[in-house]
Parts: sequence; structure tokens; C-alpha cells
Amino acid sequence: MSDYRQMAKGARPFYVLPDLGTGHRGRVFRRLLDEAVRLVQRGHIPSVAEVAQSAGVSRATAYRYFRSRSKVVSAVIAEALGPVRRAVPQHGDAKQRLHELLDRTYSRFAEYEPHMRAALQLALEHQALEAAGLLEEEPFRRGQRTEILATTLQPLKKRMKPRTYQRLLKALAVVYGIEPMIILKDICGATDRETEAVVRWMMDALVDAALREAK
Repeated sequence: MSDYRQMAKGARPFYVLPDLGTGHRGRVFRRLLDEAVRLVQRGHIPSVAEVAQSAGVSRATAYRYFRSRSKVVSAVIAEALGPVRRAVPQHGDAKQRLHELLDRTYSRFAEYEPHMRAALQLALEHQALEAAGLLEEEPFRRGQRTEILATTLQPLKKRMKPRTYQRLLKALAVVYGIEPMIILKDICGATDRETEAVVRWMMDALVDAALREAK
């Protein structure tokens, strides 16, 4: 089974936790993943060797499951956001679907905020090193939120011109994710509840603006 799944034609694939069953391989993978989650929770992006040492397995064994820090963090984020990525919106109204998405997302952020911050940190580090020609490991890529939002906004696609719909999708991508949480909490001093309320308000305002433009 591939470690990556394509969400839509032309979309960036996202890492999917492999189904290794409950046998020896499955237990080893789960031990490594649990240790990676624990290490990142403590504010550290571990190397594969560090995950192996913490899990009590050999480096050679760990590298069979994770060949780089990028794969370690990809697996941690897949563990954190799996329920969000797999969920199918239940409501027909676009705003309700977005609210449903936020409910799922922020419940996971509450548990995995350090892990989401670590993923952003690694992505920024790799982008800077890659731009300078200094990146010496597999790059960590992000960018699945557009596909998640596109699934959520499906009811609006036929109601808007492509240009308006794409602009709405990009605007929502700015306010959905860990970045607005960091800005609101770290810079503006907002609480978790205030952060979610502001993001919800911004999303509603963007949808309303796009619907007015579509009339």
C-alpha cells in the first residue's frame, strides 16, 4: 500500500498511515508512531534515529517505516488530522459544512496543537533551505487544506463563476489551518474559544461576500 493518497486530479497527495494489521510489523509501527507523537508533543522534531531510540528499536528497523524526518512528521500529522481528512460533510448548506469542518478541526487542534506547529516549523525550515540550495534531506510538504475545503464547499461550486469560486477557496485557505491560530493566540492574545469564534466569523464573511458577488 502506498504511503500517499491523491485526493483529486492534480492535487498534492497526503500521507496515509499504512494498514499493517495487528501483527509484529503493525505493533512496531504503532510503537514508533506513538513515540514520535510524544516527542513532538514536548516541542522537538525528532530524527528517525531519535524516534528509534525512544521506542527501543534499532535504527535499521525504524528506517524501514520512516526514511526521513519528513515521513515522521507526515505520519504524526496523519494521526492528528485523520478524522478531519476522512470525514464527509453531512449538511447541504456551505456555512453549516464549514462550521462542521471547524468543529472537527479545532477539536483535533486542541489535542495536537504542538504537532501542527511543528509541521509548520519544519515546512518553513525546508522551504528556506531549499531556496538557498542547502536542503540535504527529503522536503516536508504541506498543502492539503485546499482539497479539504473544496470538498466542504461543493454545494457552492455550481452557484458561482469559476473565478469567484476559486477566489473564495483561496481566501478560506488563508483563514483555515494552524496559521491563523498562531496569529490570534500568539500575537493578539486570543483564547482558544475566541480564536475559533473569529475564524468562524471570517469564514462566514467570506462566503457571504462570494455569494453577493455571484448574484
